[in-house]
Amino acid sequence: MSYGAYGLVEVLGDANAVLVTDRMLKAADVEYVTKDTKCGGHALVFMGGSISAVTAAVESVKENPPCRIFQSAVISNPSKEMVDIVEMFRNR
Repeated sequence: MSYGAYGLVEVLGDANAVLVTDRMLKAADVEYVTKDTKCGGHALVFMGGSISAVTAAVESVKENPPCRIFQSAVISNPSKEMVDIVEMFRNR
């Protein structure tokens, strides 16, 4: 699927990933894309949608975090290579 932007939020633990996902889905018109678990229990949540919606969703958890947010980013107009990386995470 093609998105105008990806939003990424890194948290510690799957339960916190669920909290962040829920908050972002309620904050803006975004779609859950996938989650990737990293070493040490860190989880990276990927959301997709328009640039403005993804930005609003990511900002919603940065401004009022339900848990500790380690990193966050908005990738607007993702390149084909970025889309391929996200699809690789989704297909694991």
